[in-house]
Amino acid sequence: VVLQDGGKVHARQAVVSNADPYVTSRLLSKARAEGLTGEEMDRYMDDLTNTDPKSGGVPVLKSFIHLHAGIDATGLPETPSAHFPAQWAVVRDWNGPEGVEQPRNIVLCSMPSLLDPSLAPPGNHVLHAYVPATEPYEWWAGMDRKSSEYLRKKEEAADFLWTAIEEYVPDARKRAVDGTVQIGTPLTHERFLRRSRGAYGPRVEAGKQSLPGHKTPLDGLWFVGDYTFPGIGVPATAASGAVAANSLVPLSEHWKMLDKISLPSKK
Repeated sequence: VVLQDGGKVHARQAVVSNADPYVTSRLLSKARAEGLTGEEMDRYMDDLTNTDPKSGGVPVLKSFIHLHAGIDATGLPETPSAHFPAQWAVVRDWNGPEGVEQPRNIVLCSMPSLLDPSLAPPGNHVLHAYVPATEPYEWWAGMDRKSSEYLRKKEEAADFLWTAIEEYVPDARKRAVDGTVQIGTPLTHERFLRRSRGAYGPRVEAGKQSLPGHKTPLDGLWFVGDYTFPGIGVPATAASGAVAANSLVPLSEHWKMLDKISLPSKK
């Protein structure tokens, strides 16, 4: 692996990459142009980055908008209940053309400090609201993050998310602590987390498509992350790393680890 500063890291056993396939394709572009990756790997990457269902490709999921904030908790409950939950969802239209996947329709909200008070200073709560992979990247593509247009669009996104929070905290905006409100957009995910199109994995339909495994046709190169089995989300992505690690570590080492952690005996 060649680093930006020119340094090199030589893998003894394998290179395990959790970069998405579009980033990976760019990283391999020079080696591919020089004929070093091989035809089988080239076809593998072409299939992995194909998003056209008509030719067997899998579309990429939509992106996200997020709102994080700290609020003054004066007068608010200190523990969650049915009337003041720690998590809630707001669906504006159940009958839209795309159902809950329709843009700006469903919002997931959470107030984790209701469950763990240490997450916020005394007298405060922390909030998080987001749309679950329903924000079209096309709405934001090509925008200058410093432009007035982008800032206005961020405020529009924030307003939409605030309205969902206000279902349970009607004066949430007035309670917001100065300096704590942060708005994330598809461009935020793309820039800071290096997610192509601000997305987190393919939109695989169960029974119609499948996710690839972790070993690639290029000897010594393994892929993990949300574009591989078992799929999207933090637990699944972590599991993909565990699967690759288990595949690379000899069985004898597995046995040693089982002895080390001392699994409980059956009673």
